[in-house]
Amino acid sequence: MPDSLPFTDISRALFAGHPTWPGDPPLSLTPAGRMAQGDSVNTTLIGTGTHTGTHVDAPWHYGDAAPRLDAVPLSRYIGPCLVLNVPPGTAFVEADVLDGLPDPLPPRLLLSTGQPPQWTEFPAHYTALSPAFVREAARRGVQLIGTDCPSVDPVNSTALEAHQMFLETGLLIVEGLNLSGVASGPYTLVCLPLPLVGVDGAPARAILLSAEEGL
Repeated sequence: MPDSLPFTDISRALFAGHPTWPGDPPLSLTPAGRMAQGDSVNTTLIGTGTHTGTHVDAPWHYGDAAPRLDAVPLSRYIGPCLVLNVPPGTAFVEADVLDGLPDPLPPRLLLSTGQPPQWTEFPAHYTALSPAFVREAARRGVQLIGTDCPSVDPVNSTALEAHQMFLETGLLIVEGLNLSGVASGPYTLVCLPLPLVGVDGAPARAILLSAEEGL
């Protein structure tokens, strides 16, 4: 039966050995029950970190006194958004990429930097976000920023300056989106993280609906 609503899946497909942040274990999918071996059903044991593939960062991930995932309203991840294609090959998304865009902006802003739809190895070089960009997006009314990159900070960052600006401004983070082939423009975002309690983040399934279709 075809889907009743036209949508674009912007989640990364998860497979055994999916690349993860350096030092994190790769995703494992271990056979458990198997009907071919006499079990009544097929089941699989999943092993992964909370920041695998397309995922959300709870504020507690980068602020020890900040809310954990189950304290973040799900409504923050659902609603009008703007997809913005930014020039590839730059180290940081700077505030000037917002020049000429509406003020205020929609409450959710997704950044397509040219990452491929599937990672066969961890992308050590990607476009991070400058703190000035996060601050300016917040000033324009943005409440959530998503990126197709594995993090909003460079892989070798220890100060996590972009994360800390998210904490200061109260914006939420979605990382590891699959925005390949998605045109810039308005959409409706539906991003549903796993309902894990007391954690710092979770894998998520994210889709875009056309702005006209909505919910």
